[in-house]
Amino acid sequence: MEEPLPAGGSCLLGSINLSEFVKEDKSFDYADFSKTVSIAVRALNEVLDEGLGLHPLQEQRESVRNWRQIGLGIFGLADMLIKMGIRYGSYESINLCDMIGSEMINEAILTSSKLAKEKGIFPKYNKENTLKSEFYEYNTSDETKSFVNQYGLNNSQLLTIAPTGSLSSMLGVSGGIEPIFANYYERRTQSLHGHDEVYKVYTPVVERFMAENNISDDEQLPDYFITAQNLNYKERIRMQAIWQEHIDASISSTVNVPNSFTIEDTEDLYLQAWENGLKGVTIFRDGCKRLGILTTSTDKKEDNKSEDKKTELPRGYIIEADDNVIGKKRTLTTGCGTLHCTAFFDPDTGALLETYFSKGSSGGCNNFMIGLSRMISLSARAGVDVYTIADQLNSCGNCPSYAVRTATKKDTSKGSCCPVAIGKALINMYKEIQKDIDADFEDGKNIKQISNKEINQLNNKKINNPCPQCGEELVFEGGCSFCKSCSWSRCE
Repeated sequence: MEEPLPAGGSCLLGSINLSEFVKEDKSFDYADFSKTVSIAVRALNEVLDEGLGLHPLQEQRESVRNWRQIGLGIFGLADMLIKMGIRYGSYESINLCDMIGSEMINEAILTSSKLAKEKGIFPKYNKENTLKSEFYEYNTSDETKSFVNQYGLNNSQLLTIAPTGSLSSMLGVSGGIEPIFANYYERRTQSLHGHDEVYKVYTPVVERFMAENNISDDEQLPDYFITAQNLNYKERIRMQAIWQEHIDASISSTVNVPNSFTIEDTEDLYLQAWENGLKGVTIFRDGCKRLGILTTSTDKKEDNKSEDKKTELPRGYIIEADDNVIGKKRTLTTGCGTLHCTAFFDPDTGALLETYFSKGSSGGCNNFMIGLSRMISLSARAGVDVYTIADQLNSCGNCPSYAVRTATKKDTSKGSCCPVAIGKALINMYKEIQKDIDADFEDGKNIKQISNKEINQLNNKKINNPCPQCGEELVFEGGCSFCKSCSWSRCE
């Protein structure tokens, strides 16, 4: 017993859902469970025999034939405890799992011995080492000892507890020996509405309990609805330790700890695991760089606080813009004539989503305006804020036609060319939207979408030599004061 998985060994796993053995009186059905363990051990051995010749390497075929290792485990433990009204990690839960684990390993060994009577022992079986094993002595009844002493064992390993992530998710119960991860999680969807819709989805066992007891708020749940988020790590270690006493292979599980977990706490956790005889343990600290398999909305909210107050999308992610948007329009006068600028914003955040440009009765390149509007829209829906877009547009040079009309007719919109005028119009409309939706607003900027560096630049900006036409800073070029924003020149 307790042999490690050898080179070429077969990882043949199966799991029993403990929550299905809770009777109506909230007691555990040991008789039915014991029968299920026996059936499962035989079933896994049938699978082992069926696949023995299908392994691609000779080393694998020999290893499986010599050791005949199977890994029967459990899942749904947390659901079982909730059904029984027992708090995960309490001494009552530890004692219960001790009895279940003891029943499971004894029945598995007995069944393997019966299979040995029918089909023979596994080739690498060592009777002397088996009978003097402390694990074997501790976990078998007199009946089982008698069978093993006479017939031996058909398997070198019988029990292991895997995380059962996909299996438990498919059946809607907790995985392995884990507590339930959270009472609920938030599901976010865009496909139905074109913008984010958040749904509160309860863990199935929680949802059933709330429905059966007419509870509408998860805060009203009894205290035995413990989750991975608020379970003390020492209780979690004790739970794994009691199962390890009855598992001849090992246990794969994760201890979730909060972001406030210190180096000293981590050291104590591993010492606790070692002192309790755990063969291994995985720890996941909330808020680490690598994302956990499961997360909650709280995790995301806390992460966002550390991102310099910027709302970012994953690289390459483009959000969709549905019909639920707020539109604004500006009619601009450019060097080539009239330009109509229409922009659409998110009704919740005020973020820019799409732009459309069209020329008036005369002047302007329509293909240029279509291309520019599409690229601005794409950038906005990829998470680029309107100030960054406008900054890029402001980098465009001066347009001769724009400068001439500005000098002669003095009726052009603020800017030095069409892209600059469009950028300023977008900022103007964005400010109006922010005021309309009463968002966090400071000096016309949405703090959530600009970095601290940009805010400081905004707050510290001083105009020493303002342009009489647009108020922007004048620069001295070619022997004359000139405004790069609107093309005004003192020498005109």
